[in-house]
Amino acid sequence: MIDTPVLELSDVTFRRDGQKIIKGISLTVHAGERWALLGPNGAGKSTLLGFCGAVTFPTSGSVRVLGAQLGRVELQRIRRHIGHVNPRHPLRSPLSVRAVVLTGLTATIDTPMRWTPSREETRRADAIIHTLGLAGKADDIWPTLSQGERGRTLIARSLVAEPRLLLFDEPTTGLDVAAREQLLDTLDTLDRTHPEVASILVTHHVEELPSTTTHALLIAGGRTVAAGPARETITTRNVTAAFDHPVEVRHDEGRWTARAARQPTAWPSL
Repeated sequence: MIDTPVLELSDVTFRRDGQKIIKGISLTVHAGERWALLGPNGAGKSTLLGFCGAVTFPTSGSVRVLGAQLGRVELQRIRRHIGHVNPRHPLRSPLSVRAVVLTGLTATIDTPMRWTPSREETRRADAIIHTLGLAGKADDIWPTLSQGERGRTLIARSLVAEPRLLLFDEPTTGLDVAAREQLLDTLDTLDRTHPEVASILVTHHVEELPSTTTHALLIAGGRTVAAGPARETITTRNVTAAFDHPVEVRHDEGRWTARAARQPTAWPSL
C-alpha cells in the first residue's frame, strides 16, 4: 500500500504587492504526524497555513492536499476533510457547546437555517465533547465559557467532521498558564483518540508545543531554517537562527523551554 502524503508543499512561493512573502518552502506531512510550524512574527506562518488549508494559492510551486493538487480540484471537497482550530473564532451568537461543535459539520459559524443534525451526528458530537473533557458542558452557552473551554470546544468542532488534517493557528492565544496546560493535555490525547489524523500547529513559543509533537518546520523571512523530526529540529542553534537572537532551548519530559542565552559578563579592565 502506497503511503500517500496528507500534505505536500513543493517549492512554494507567494508574492503580495510585489513583495515575496514565501520563498521556496517545501513540506511533506504524512498521516499521524504532528508538526509544529515555528517562526517569529512576520515569518510567513499564516500564509503557509493558508496553503495547507486549501484557502490560499501559491504564486509558484505546487500544493497537494489529500492527494489532490490545488487548482485542479474542487476546493470544498478538500476542505471537508480539514479541521481548522482558530482561537479567534468569530462566533457572536449564544450557541451551546453542542451547537458550536455541530457547526463543524456544516463548515459555518452559526447553525444554518432549516438544518437539523441527524441523531447519529448529535451522538458523534456528544461523544467528542465527552472525550475532550467537556461532558458536563454540552448545554452551556458560548459566552459563558472560559477561554480554555472555548479552545477545547473548537477542537471538538474540528474533529466532528472526521478530518484527515488538523490545523491549529496559535491555539493557546489568550490563555493563562493553567488553561494552556489543559489545552495542551487535550492535544496530547489526540495521539491516542485520533492516531491517523495529521496536524500542524502554528506558534512562536516552543513552550506551547504538545509533548506529542513529532516534527517541526522553522521558518524566518519566508524561508526554511530547519525541518525534520522535532527533537533534531527544535534546537538552540536552529531557534537562535530563526529568531535572530541567542536563545537556549531545552527539552525535558517531552516539552520544550526557551530562554535568552546568557551572555558572558564583560568585566571592566583595571
